[in-house]
Amino acid sequence: MKKLVLAAALSAAATTGTAGNLAEPVVEPVVVIEETKGTSSGIILPLILLVVIAAAIGSS
Repeated sequence: MKKLVLAAALSAAATTGTAGNLAEPVVEPVVVIEETKGTSSGIILPLILLVVIAAAIGSS
């Protein structure tokens, strides 16, 4: 009988000792910052260079 009571007490202590919390865990969101790049940003400089060269050729 002592062993049964001891086993019941140990099993009750083990289950309450490992019981979890009912609150949801707080997880911080990951912030991802991406650089926005316009589609025409790579073509503006060559177009300006082309206009300058055309103006230089046209004025001579």
